[in-house]
Amino acid sequence: MPNLFWVNCLQKRYISVRDESVVGVVTKKSGDYYKVDIGSSDQAMLYYLSFEGATKKYRPDVNVGDIIYGRLVVSSPDMEPEIVCINSNGRKGDLGVLPPGGFLFSVSLNLVRKILNPDCVILLENLGRVFPHECAIGMNGNIWIKSEDITTTIAIANSILKAEIMSVPEIKQFSSQLLKSS
Repeated sequence: MPNLFWVNCLQKRYISVRDESVVGVVTKKSGDYYKVDIGSSDQAMLYYLSFEGATKKYRPDVNVGDIIYGRLVVSSPDMEPEIVCINSNGRKGDLGVLPPGGFLFSVSLNLVRKILNPDCVILLENLGRVFPHECAIGMNGNIWIKSEDITTTIAIANSILKAEIMSVPEIKQFSSQLLKSS
């Protein structure tokens, strides 16, 4: 998408955009679909057929309270957002119901863009070298982390939250200090 711009601010209200990856919590199970809170003005719809291998006979095991990592396929001001847990090739990939026992927290949309920026992704790479963990980052400001123990999980979350007030050179310096301290 050429000519795509955004203003960096500490905004927490998410406005859904098609093809973005999001992390949300299942809030309602109703017939053929689930309602997922993704932090936007409307809850997103997730149809049970939006999973790899799902059929009318074999439904996915999704319950209220489960955390979903999905991709937005419908995003319109006039309609509810719709998410799917398959990529454009029809495969699961990294999408789907996240394993239980993780930690979900919200950050500003600016921080998500910052840590996923190619200049700052070194922070996530070095956190992965120091602390073995799983991580799902949604463009809606929700981050899910799971590691071997809660102390490590909180340390990872705090390291990500510190990046909010750091510049790009400070993030690079902080991430190199992480490697030296391990």
